[in-house]
Amino acid sequence: MSKYPGSGIPCPIESIAIVVVLAVASLWPASTIAAEDRPNVIFMLTDDLGYSDIGCYGARKVKTPHIDRLAAEGIRFTDFHTAASICSPSRAAILTGAYPQRAGLYMGLNPNRTAHWFLGLHPDEITIAEQFKQQGYATHMVGKWHLGTEPEFLPRTQGFDHYYGMPCNYAHSPKFFDDDEEVFAKTPLDRLTQLYTQRVTSIIRDQAKRDEPFFLYYAHNYPHTPYQAGQDFQGTSQDGVRGDVMQELDRSVGEMMTALKEAGVAENTIVIFTSDNGPTTNEYAHPYRGTKYVTFEGGHRVPFIFYWPARIKEPCVSNVSINAMDVFPTLSAAIGASLPKEHVYDGENLLPLFEGKPLKRLAAQPFYYYNCENLQAIRRDDWKLHLPRSEEQLPFWDKNRAFANLQTQILYNLSTDAAESTNVAADNPEVVRELLQLADSARKDLGEFMQRGQSQRPTGSLFPDAPVISHEKDWGTLDPAVVEAIARERQKRHPVQRPRNKQRKKQK
Repeated sequence: MSKYPGSGIPCPIESIAIVVVLAVASLWPASTIAAEDRPNVIFMLTDDLGYSDIGCYGARKVKTPHIDRLAAEGIRFTDFHTAASICSPSRAAILTGAYPQRAGLYMGLNPNRTAHWFLGLHPDEITIAEQFKQQGYATHMVGKWHLGTEPEFLPRTQGFDHYYGMPCNYAHSPKFFDDDEEVFAKTPLDRLTQLYTQRVTSIIRDQAKRDEPFFLYYAHNYPHTPYQAGQDFQGTSQDGVRGDVMQELDRSVGEMMTALKEAGVAENTIVIFTSDNGPTTNEYAHPYRGTKYVTFEGGHRVPFIFYWPARIKEPCVSNVSINAMDVFPTLSAAIGASLPKEHVYDGENLLPLFEGKPLKRLAAQPFYYYNCENLQAIRRDDWKLHLPRSEEQLPFWDKNRAFANLQTQILYNLSTDAAESTNVAADNPEVVRELLQLADSARKDLGEFMQRGQSQRPTGSLFPDAPVISHEKDWGTLDPAVVEAIARERQKRHPVQRPRNKQRKKQK
């Protein structure tokens, strides 16, 4: 069993194997929790933070004492996987409890792209914020949204009472909002962490005075580029500006935890800390291969810390394999809520693990590594199979071009080969055969490149009758009349001002 370094405490959950199951809502009855016992919940999501980006996961060039302390007082998972290796689909999975392909938002949204500006998370999706709101929680979002930038798709249409932050990443749009009011046309990057921290601590202090519990989704922009540390943190790390930003982000966690303790609500507040996907360079994903944009472990495996003093009496490190889809059912169970019956979920309630209890399973379910519409890999237990693919199937963001043209299957045993370097497919033909069968089933259910799955839900769109084009290069295949209608609406909402000729008249 694992022990937290220096604690001497065995982890009660590591010896219990977990396999993600596919279940419908009716299979998870609500628990009975008195209103006064319901926990507050803070879900903190960082952006492009890699597996080895913080101290307790192996960072050497930055100091993250506050995040490390959070891990020391909770459960630090070593085998957590995001649902995608890029922003939008990863966030969709967290908020809906479903694979991005099932939830209809599997592409990385860029509001500056002709094919994407009018898309977002579908209004019919039941988000975790709506789940909390139905249970009497105040719901807040602070940070980066990136699930649709048009008013029809912003946080307050998806269950959040209040929203403070940026609709997408800075490179796509530098605007900053407080609910519906534009605060900055160009967000000051060196003040971004400070702005977020001040609002987060203000929410905590204000909510502690009220009778209602709160849910806070704190989605930081950093360490996604472009970044800039506040003045007090510039030059403080051994890793340049990125390291300075990381150390300021750590301080933000410290101030958040101090606010919880000073308000007297830390004991029964759940705090989760994780990342939306891996880093853009491999040095921050050690010991794993790959980065953001690809389906090697470095793109999907990131830190995941679960803090809840009221329930976690034995802090530890766990090697249990969990993923982003587990967040929705776990937090639903934590507040005594049944899962909505309208949808299918791809996650498992993890709370029984905290007490060393076995999970109720209906069927073994592997983990699918999708890249947009393309199923690129599949994992069951420690076996991970990379699947054949062609370059035309790669989404526009596949910048690292990993296995761009893969002609055959490649099998890795992650228990002995975390770096995914030794192909053992020839030695394990039965494993390959079984995983290929599971991949075929996944494609029928969740889809594949140019192939819609039978369980896929619709993508949110201002033009519901228009086909969803996840690859910009395919935009020309649309009906010209549809293209024209979309272009007119875009010009109406976002008029393009033609520059005037300001040449000065020649003076005689």
